[in-house]
Amino acid sequence: MTKTGKTPSKRAIIARGSLAYDLLVLVVQIAAIALGVVVVFSFVFGVMRVSDRSMEPRFLDGDLTIFYRLDKRYEPRDVAVFEYNGLLTSGRVVAMAGDTVNIDSQGLLVNGSYQQEEGITDETTQVADGVTFPLTVPDGAVFLLGDNRDEAVDSRIVGCVPADQTLGKVIGLFRRRGF
Repeated sequence: MTKTGKTPSKRAIIARGSLAYDLLVLVVQIAAIALGVVVVFSFVFGVMRVSDRSMEPRFLDGDLTIFYRLDKRYEPRDVAVFEYNGLLTSGRVVAMAGDTVNIDSQGLLVNGSYQQEEGITDETTQVADGVTFPLTVPDGAVFLLGDNRDEAVDSRIVGCVPADQTLGKVIGLFRRRGF
């Protein structure tokens, strides 16, 4: 109680400008920033640790990819993140809704034209027990292939992926070598 007989308010207990007040303000600001980061990386962006060889040599095991969750309007050559058997993986868009995809002994055909893909060293072949070619990509879907065609988990196995079931478009890559 004070000399006037009143109980001091909580504001009077932590006086503005005191060390305790400054620490309290700092803790509240750090919590607000942390909450903002959690919200942004839960709803706007995502992070995926590369754990397969589907996109080698561009994405290596242990690399981190940043993907944008809100834009699922893909163009050819975009890289999409999707889930298969509970694991996150990624693949490059090679065909879009309405395109006809075929794989024969000479390689990948999209709409009757063989594709010359930069950075792909392995031959594009069909996968045993995979999808049947030729196929037409349905509305709202994309056909994804990994850059490492020999070991990729992609649309040759899982079929066309509905764009709204992808997690997002890769926008950044961070190498994690030597950590």
